[in-house]
Amino acid sequence: MTNLQPSREVFITCAVTGSGDTTGKSDKVPITPQQIADSCIEAAQAGAAIVHIHVRNPKTGVPARDPKLYAEVVSIIRESKVDMVLNLTAGMGGDLVFGSAEKPLPLSNEGTDMVGATERLDHVRQILPEICTIDCGTMNFGEGGYVMTNTPAVLKEMARQVQELGVRPEIEVFDTGHLQLAIWLKEQGLIDNPVMIQLCMGIPWGAPDDLNTFLAMTSNIPKDWTFSAFSIGRNQLPYVAMAILAGGNIRVGLEDNLYLKRGVFATNADLVKKAVQTAEGMGCTIIGPDQVRDNMKLEKRWG
Repeated sequence: MTNLQPSREVFITCAVTGSGDTTGKSDKVPITPQQIADSCIEAAQAGAAIVHIHVRNPKTGVPARDPKLYAEVVSIIRESKVDMVLNLTAGMGGDLVFGSAEKPLPLSNEGTDMVGATERLDHVRQILPEICTIDCGTMNFGEGGYVMTNTPAVLKEMARQVQELGVRPEIEVFDTGHLQLAIWLKEQGLIDNPVMIQLCMGIPWGAPDDLNTFLAMTSNIPKDWTFSAFSIGRNQLPYVAMAILAGGNIRVGLEDNLYLKRGVFATNADLVKKAVQTAEGMGCTIIGPDQVRDNMKLEKRWG
């Protein structure tokens, strides 16, 4: 398991928009493919080696999983010639929203979006990014009836297909049991080395972001795995230092936090610059996309 030594070289992932209900809270959250691509480019120029991409309906801002929207974002990025590692979410399509507390069935039409493993990976298959995410577990979100749903059977099939595509999965771990599920998938031969995981802390009702829970997570990561970690809201920026001290890498971005400081809305580039400042202040070297590809054995399929 991980020997908790501070990182000396780190990479930064910027999660630029996510699928949360954030677009009405800050006008800095990108919505259209052009805005999302521009935000990725600005984040990369600020120091992010990896951009983590969701897409949204350009008219309404609600989360989407249309492969055409992903293709448009990626096309703009590629035409810019600004280098970055592309990390596309594959978390969409596992959303259950139950009815009322007394009548959970039928499911609510608003928010429920459940499709099979193959459809969840349509955009990954078409674009072939270096990385795509696999949310390694099922959990409650918020105070209503929404459940993020990822069964072991679906995860096995998604991991198998991603492996076949030659794309590196980034396993998203929201709780301690999710880490054990990731280890199990590796034992099944469905995840190739080097294994890459993201610890997603502080999200109700997953692993809280207190120090004891964080150390319980990091101390159980196999020592040859590469991990990043983040928390949400006001604890996103403190977790830059937490991740470094635990031997991990950094994730920031508007998917998880809207503010640079109290009352000041951030851009993605603002958050990346703040992460660079913290990491370099701790004596770290920020590595770029080419070194990340080399370290993680990623295949870049664009010019």
